[in-house]
Amino acid sequence: MTKPRYLTISWEQFHSDARILASKLIDRKDLKKIICVTRGGLFPAAVLARELEIRWIDTICVAGYDEEVRGSQASLLKVPDTDGEGVLVVDDLVDSGRTGKIIRELMPKAYFVTMYAKPKGQEVVDNFVVSVDQDTWILFPWEAELSPASPLVRRKDD
Repeated sequence: MTKPRYLTISWEQFHSDARILASKLIDRKDLKKIICVTRGGLFPAAVLARELEIRWIDTICVAGYDEEVRGSQASLLKVPDTDGEGVLVVDDLVDSGRTGKIIRELMPKAYFVTMYAKPKGQEVVDNFVVSVDQDTWILFPWEAELSPASPLVRRKDD
């Protein structure tokens, strides 16, 4: 079994990537509302709402998968009543595309963006910022704890 690869995203990098995504959307005057996919979409939605001057924000609450059981079924916990007209759907990551396909069925007129996209899910979104290898696990800043790192070498004083 191969060792999983991790991509650690700092708050600074996340904010920079969110602003890049916002810059791709500036000319989209039809987008008046944001629906963020909980929970990961809450963070980029906050930045996009500020940068694009959108104040109407709602959530679609999806329990996408159990981290231990990748094949587990997605559950819809809350769904806004819209076909997506004028809506920007925001998530942090598209992985397999399964959650995105569910959202597309519910809101076919929405414009769907993510910060990061893996190859299997890229066709589900309209736009994203960073392409990530399928076998890379992204460690977002809201999932990480800061802790001191030990030095690689400890020398005894003579």
